[in-house]
Amino acid sequence: MSTEVQYLTSEKRAELEKELNFLKTERRKEIAEHLEYSKKLGDLSENAEYHQAREEQAVAEDRISRLENLLKNALMIGEGGKDSITIGSTFRLQKDGDNKTYIYTIVGSEEADMTHGKISNISPLGSVLLGHKKGDKVKVVTPKGTVEYTVVIIK
Repeated sequence: MSTEVQYLTSEKRAELEKELNFLKTERRKEIAEHLEYSKKLGDLSENAEYHQAREEQAVAEDRISRLENLLKNALMIGEGGKDSITIGSTFRLQKDGDNKTYIYTIVGSEEADMTHGKISNISPLGSVLLGHKKGDKVKVVTPKGTVEYTVVIIK
């Protein structure tokens, strides 16, 4: 298990709790039925159905354990700061030499999703932005080189 602190929004927490409930109730039952059926097929040492069901069980139990640990230890985040960028902050950045602006929200790594503008607090961009204020310029080292952004606004 990861020892880094995980941050969750209330929406993500609810989503993970729903997944955990599904895994502990419905998915466990499905796997148990699959195991019971596959045992009836004969010799377990050469029974592909049985081995597949056991693998599904291991994956499900691993996910259950991971979710329980995450939900137990995660810190909840609310709306981020308005004066400086914190976890939970939504802000607009402008890339130097580009007229386009980008809107991002800093979230925990569990719910990071660039397609929805959610960047992880431990990503190169997210970690550099923490603590910066409106008007600050930040440099981010990327695989393609260093990129400079200006914080346009913090919502």
